[in-house]
Amino acid sequence: VAVEVCKTTITDVSLLIKECAAEERGKGYLVSCLVDHRGNITEYQCNQYITKMTSIVFSDYRLICGFMDNCREDINSLHCGSISTGEKDVHSQGEVIACLEKGLVREAEEQPGVHAIRPDCKKAIMRVAELSSDDFHLDRYLYFSCREDRERFCENTPAGEGRVYKCLFNHKFEEAMSEKCREALTTRQKLITQDYKVSYSLAKACKTDLRKYRCSVDTNMPRAREARLSYLLLCLESAVHRGRTVSGECQGEMLDYRRMLMEDFSLSPEIVLHCRGEIEAHCSGLHRKGRTLHCLMRVGREDMGTIDNLCQKALQTLIQEADPGADYRIDRALNEACDSKVLVCRILSCLMEHLYTEKMVEDCEHRLLELQYFIARDWKLDPILYKKCQGDASRLCHTHSWNETSEMMPPGAIFSCLYRHAYRTEEQGRRLSRDCKVEVQRILHQRALDVKLDPELQRRCMTDLGKWCSEKTESGQELECLQDHLEELVSECRDVVGNLTELASEVRETGDIQIETLLMRACEPVIQSHCHEVADNQIDTGDLMECLVQNKHQKEMNDKCAVGVTHFQLVQIKDFRFSYKFKMACKEDVLKLCPNIKKKVDVVLCLSTTVRNDTLQDVKEQRVSVKCRKQLRVEELEMSEDVRLEPELYDSCKQDIGRLCQNVAFGNAQVIECLKENKRQLTQRCHHRVFKLQEVEMMDPELDFQLMRVCKQMIRRFCTEADAKNMLQCLKQNKNSELMDPKCKQMITKRQITQNTDYRLNPVLRKSCKADIPKFCQSILNKATGDSELEGQVVSCLKLKYADQRLSPDCEDQIRVILQESALDYRLDPQLQIHCTDEISRLCPEEAAAQEQTGQVEECLKVNLLKIKVEGCKKEVLNILKESKADIFVDPVLHTACALDIKHQCAAIPPGRGRQMSCLMEALQDKRVRLQPECKKRLQDRIDMWSYAAKVAPAEGFSDLAMQVMTSPSKTYILAMIGLSVCILFLFGLMCGRITKRLMQEQKEPLRTYVLPEAFNDFSTDKLLLVCVCENESV
Repeated sequence: VAVEVCKTTITDVSLLIKECAAEERGKGYLVSCLVDHRGNITEYQCNQYITKMTSIVFSDYRLICGFMDNCREDINSLHCGSISTGEKDVHSQGEVIACLEKGLVREAEEQPGVHAIRPDCKKAIMRVAELSSDDFHLDRYLYFSCREDRERFCENTPAGEGRVYKCLFNHKFEEAMSEKCREALTTRQKLITQDYKVSYSLAKACKTDLRKYRCSVDTNMPRAREARLSYLLLCLESAVHRGRTVSGECQGEMLDYRRMLMEDFSLSPEIVLHCRGEIEAHCSGLHRKGRTLHCLMRVGREDMGTIDNLCQKALQTLIQEADPGADYRIDRALNEACDSKVLVCRILSCLMEHLYTEKMVEDCEHRLLELQYFIARDWKLDPILYKKCQGDASRLCHTHSWNETSEMMPPGAIFSCLYRHAYRTEEQGRRLSRDCKVEVQRILHQRALDVKLDPELQRRCMTDLGKWCSEKTESGQELECLQDHLEELVSECRDVVGNLTELASEVRETGDIQIETLLMRACEPVIQSHCHEVADNQIDTGDLMECLVQNKHQKEMNDKCAVGVTHFQLVQIKDFRFSYKFKMACKEDVLKLCPNIKKKVDVVLCLSTTVRNDTLQDVKEQRVSVKCRKQLRVEELEMSEDVRLEPELYDSCKQDIGRLCQNVAFGNAQVIECLKENKRQLTQRCHHRVFKLQEVEMMDPELDFQLMRVCKQMIRRFCTEADAKNMLQCLKQNKNSELMDPKCKQMITKRQITQNTDYRLNPVLRKSCKADIPKFCQSILNKATGDSELEGQVVSCLKLKYADQRLSPDCEDQIRVILQESALDYRLDPQLQIHCTDEISRLCPEEAAAQEQTGQVEECLKVNLLKIKVEGCKKEVLNILKESKADIFVDPVLHTACALDIKHQCAAIPPGRGRQMSCLMEALQDKRVRLQPECKKRLQDRIDMWSYAAKVAPAEGFSDLAMQVMTSPSKTYILAMIGLSVCILFLFGLMCGRITKRLMQEQKEPLRTYVLPEAFNDFSTDKLLLVCVCENESV
């Protein structure tokens, strides 16, 4: 019948089915051949006949040509049905094919105890499935299983070209779908994954593209592998990613089957085979809508040790096949979790940009991170990154095509290769293209949000993450934790964290502010108020973080922003490479002057020491370059703001901070100021560090953060032209101005007190008195140890020598200034404060409480000198009296009282060396001069004090004695008696000398007689004669 009905079709060469004419007649082979090629039959009568015959043939497997011969043994082994006619209902014969199909699937999944189906039968099973792919009526088992479901879900879908199959596939996980139909649909989907031709629509839509891109002619691959759905998807996706044209119809079919793979893990034999244990242990009961896959992703993401390597590899392969990065809607679980009305995105990278924003819902965030964890492990799975960087990857990293891998360069290593080239300079060699560099920056931004998105970091740092960061669960906290514990990490983890931090600093500094998205969001108020100009112009400068550091303590700065900025600073100090600007400015200087030093704080110290030494030695050419010195200054200023930015200081003082400054907040140099104020209570190690810090700050006051902050306005008012290193000197000179801010004045006083405790903290004094200190105060220096402070002993020593008028002119000028300052405020005299604290509280409480800095406390102590019980305090007050004799400016109360008289009586006499004081004393004794009553009274009081001082503390030197005599009321009498005593002593000496000379001459030789004129017989002449005789005996 077939020969007669289809005669024209069989003989028509153009129909390409002439081969059917050669089939043997009478055994059904011709009908089978025509059924195979029914898509090419155009003759109406033949087409109708073959359609009817197809329905009949597929109703009973025994009518399918050759099927029974190929599968007889497997049907019996698998107990799939009866061979003999009449044993079962004719419509049940479709179950035999279904049974064989299930056996084929079980074999592919390598289930335990599975029967191996013979190759000829496998081929026959797949051929039957392929022939029934256009009309679901031909798959008798599926047809009878899904008749009701077809009416429920696909009533209006016409049969043919696989449309009903696709409709049922789309409703597979609907609650109303019967379990029997779902099972039959799943079996057919699994057959499609083994051979894409089982899907009529996919094979038809992509036939041309498969041929065009040679996806079916890989001679190195067996036919079974070549026909797999995964191979087809990978081959065509590779063409799409390379920018080749794939028809829209084919891409639509690919999208459907990619979505199908993501919805049902069981369609991937590798997942079923290698992830069986993980699914049973963690993901049972989550079969539908891609939940099992996301469960496996979550297990793999949260604990890499829980999931087998083969399972992880299977998941990675499935994600590459489905390629959800190109369109996240392929992932049904993710698509349902993310509200498309709020997040208008199609590609996954768009969703990642909204991670941790207000638009992102929690469930979407979890699903997104689960998927991104695996995408991050293969750079090709990010479509934008691959598109922009495939040329660079091929050129720099020797990669292959999209669907090929290399053991020499695995997918995870490609991104590492790309970002190593991202920030190379022209001198360092080949660099990335601009577009690729932007994408690398984007990926770094994503990885900064979650450490699990960086495969290499997670692999190398698994132990350290568990040890140090197990409680860090918020976004970005794990990476921050690793950075905080950088020195404690194992070497391989420390290397990868260091490299990532260095690269992140380069990204941040070269203009990609989004690398710190969460930080930028938290810092929005302060950016708008103080850094908007920098943010608006943030193209290549990368100055926004620097601006935030400088404005860290503005009122707009919230806690989150402050913590983020401080962390940024704390990370930078661990390695100078982490500060991109500093590294680029000082790299050559570090290699030349500070080799083998990595910690940034040590590098800064090394370079700053070099700069200081070169400056002190007045070298012609500084060893540190200009650009490095400029950036070095920035780093030094930033480090002065927080004690934690000075690791050695912080480590040395941790115990003291907890004991003395526990309620003081970090930042704003508040903890450092607290340590300074409690310096006497510090442990020796901490005290030494604080002293070294103060020494540096006094040499360079701009590094004194608190001073510069509190006195910021006063510096602008009084010291705009002053050099940075003379800032404190300028402020001290203007301290008593009426326009001086009280808070700044208080801060200046604190720094003066500090300077007077040790001459090493006063650079000007140290330089001016460098010869005087070892000359007069060596005994004090010998007693002091290297780590101890001198508590003002050297300054006190110099004060006494100033009173004795023995200092060099430069040193004398500096000591005069110190004397004048400490005379107004007793706190500036450390020795006085140490010895007289109790006496001041007992004798002068009101003056001390007033804190007027007018010398009233010192005046009180002078007046109550006789009441002072503490010997050390009494000695200090006596020293003050002694010092006041040398210069009236040292006695502010007396100077104020006698200012008018000095102007009238002593205007021509220069100050210093006690000259003006002597002038006033002479005026006091001169009855012709009328002094001001207050001046006269104060002078008389001083004379009484000096008299008492002379009794209590005898003169220690000639100058001290001379001063006491000159200031004594009995000065004339004393001088007369001294003169008379000298004359008597002189005469007595002359007489004794004459007798002694004569006796000696007589003993040595006979007496010589000299005849002299009478005029020489005079005593005075005899003296001259004796002198001559002594000097020249021949005369």
